[in-house]
Amino acid sequence: MAFLFFFTSVLLMIASPEPVSAYIGPGAGFAVAGSFLVMLTAIVSTIVALLTWPLRGLIHFIRFRKIYARSRFKKIVIVGFDGMDYSLTKKWMEEGKLPNFSRLKELGTFKPLQSTIPPISPVAWSAFQTGTNPGKTNIFDFLTRDRISYAIKLSSVDIKPPKPRIGFGKFIFPLGDSDIRLLRKSIPFWKIIGDKGFFSSIIRVPITFPPEKFNGVQLSGMCVPDLRGSQGTFSFFTTRAVTDADQTGGETYTVKKTGKLIHAELMGPPNPVLKEKKPMTCPFRVKIKNNREAELQLGRNRYHLQQGVYSKWITVKFRAFPGIWIAGICRFLPVSLEPDFDLYVTPIHLHPDKPAMPISHPPIYATYLSKRQGYYGTLGLAEDSWALNSKKISDAAFYEQCLQGDMEREKMLMDSIKNIHRGLCVCVFDGTDRVQHAFWREMDEQHPIHQGNYRKPEKPAIEAVYQHADAVLGRILQRCQNNNTLLFVISDHGFSGFRYGIDLNRWLEENGYLKLKNSNRGARNFGDVDWTTTKAYAVGLAGLFINLKGRESQGIVDPEREASVLRDEIAGKLIGLEDHIRKQRVVKQVYNAWQTYRGPYRIDAPDLIVGYQAGYRASWDTAVGRVTDRVFHDNIKAWSGDHCIDRSLVPGVLFCNRMISTEAPRLVDMAPTVLEAFGVQVPAHMDGRALTIERDRNQKLESSIP
Repeated sequence: MAFLFFFTSVLLMIASPEPVSAYIGPGAGFAVAGSFLVMLTAIVSTIVALLTWPLRGLIHFIRFRKIYARSRFKKIVIVGFDGMDYSLTKKWMEEGKLPNFSRLKELGTFKPLQSTIPPISPVAWSAFQTGTNPGKTNIFDFLTRDRISYAIKLSSVDIKPPKPRIGFGKFIFPLGDSDIRLLRKSIPFWKIIGDKGFFSSIIRVPITFPPEKFNGVQLSGMCVPDLRGSQGTFSFFTTRAVTDADQTGGETYTVKKTGKLIHAELMGPPNPVLKEKKPMTCPFRVKIKNNREAELQLGRNRYHLQQGVYSKWITVKFRAFPGIWIAGICRFLPVSLEPDFDLYVTPIHLHPDKPAMPISHPPIYATYLSKRQGYYGTLGLAEDSWALNSKKISDAAFYEQCLQGDMEREKMLMDSIKNIHRGLCVCVFDGTDRVQHAFWREMDEQHPIHQGNYRKPEKPAIEAVYQHADAVLGRILQRCQNNNTLLFVISDHGFSGFRYGIDLNRWLEENGYLKLKNSNRGARNFGDVDWTTTKAYAVGLAGLFINLKGRESQGIVDPEREASVLRDEIAGKLIGLEDHIRKQRVVKQVYNAWQTYRGPYRIDAPDLIVGYQAGYRASWDTAVGRVTDRVFHDNIKAWSGDHCIDRSLVPGVLFCNRMISTEAPRLVDMAPTVLEAFGVQVPAHMDGRALTIERDRNQKLESSIP
């Protein structure tokens, strides 16, 4: 089956009139030569695959015929709607607003699906794909700390520049590629079934960057960076005075209007071939036609812009060296044209045709998708919640981003379902998660963002995105009518309101576990903390670390004599933490990692994981290692919903087109369930258990679809 993707993609590339410009990835000069070699190798491999596929298909069938005979299904399709909440889904199904989800329930199963500890997307999706607990995946949060410097960093990927390098005047040329490492451990189940002959298509599953090799195709999801190496940095150009104090997630530039013209430039990544790492820029010009329309000029290309309307994905190029360019894609949104000029530009995504970092397996798969459906977003967190939080874009503009991403993925999934006749299709849609994060305030009249001015919307965005998911499911059901197809619809966790942030580091300070130098506060990455007297500190959205001697570079707590007592002491006090203004406890449960997790990476976990009550979450400052002057903070950002609380409060969903009799299914059970359904033995290292799926159905799927 793999040859079909390759063959089609090469034909599409050959037919494409657009020239492929030279570009540099993190591997600098080597990537220029390497890009041609990759393309040449892919074309040669495709031709060979095309000529030999009948023989290879026969050999493949003979080799794996016993496994195929044991398999209960020819195809398994798993659709993930990130963050889909069990209670909301049940409510709207009962109200008749989600007919396709109701139909799927009638065909088989609808149950709550237990998430992980903590119920945070990278933790949960890592458990989904490996069937193991965080002690074996090494993913405990979005963020973790560097043991040496205590600096906050991503938990799932590590990117290091290439070495060694050759200098020539002001230039420096790497001799190899960058070192990009996926920090998630354990083995995804599609690798296991791939070794047994099953082909898989894995689309935008979180924590799959950089992509791993296996028998199939993959487009990476969450944690794919933008072209600048960040998790998403937008640009905002305005003729107004810039007054923003907080530029988190984006950059605002003041521009001048000369007549009807605005000249500006997009900021790109640092030039990888210069010793002095100056950022590259891409100049552009906007010519205002009237208060509704304008023309964008990028190089020799011109594009029509309309106020309040996103442009299509547009290629932007940054010149690193004569003849060498780094390419990305972005979308332009004129917020206002006259009298004031306001222009929002999305983060610059890695170009799907010529990505500066690997985003797919095999590399040609990303190009195949773009030739099939046009350019698409590649950034892991493509929906720009920071632009919404800072009021650079409207609610409607953010919602459109969410729908755009889901529509792009639906095309990819439908292509996979059509082309894969025996094997696995997995696709994760992010819209449900991002919309709930941003619009929970619409359903919560007591949220602090309203400040007493709550107005209930005619149709909340969350209900709308659930109905959009229902429509997507309806089209998927049409493609999965064969009785040999097993369909799952799952989510990694549910959702709740996020009204108040808890500065856990301030709480630790007040209780004598964390000390500051000269009472200074406010620096990120624990810049003000005195590690010689600090016993504990909090990082990310759920974790609390003991400053352990022998583990942290400046650890002071003895791991044998003090650590266990200290963990119990802090956990006991946290359980009693009360919000005195609202007269309620804020922590439901505190988990000791040494008792909760099992596996070789448990030592890297936070010592304690805080399961907050609904309405509370770690504060924005806690996540990035900043200590403020108080414990409780009103959350007045548009990001008003969350799931970083106790997992008992935010179960996900499990749907299946077959009856599942297992009680209390868990997300970690999905991997062994797929293995058993394909007749593949479940490895002993997996912590999940295969769910019991009925062997016969009294009603065919076709008869339930109008």
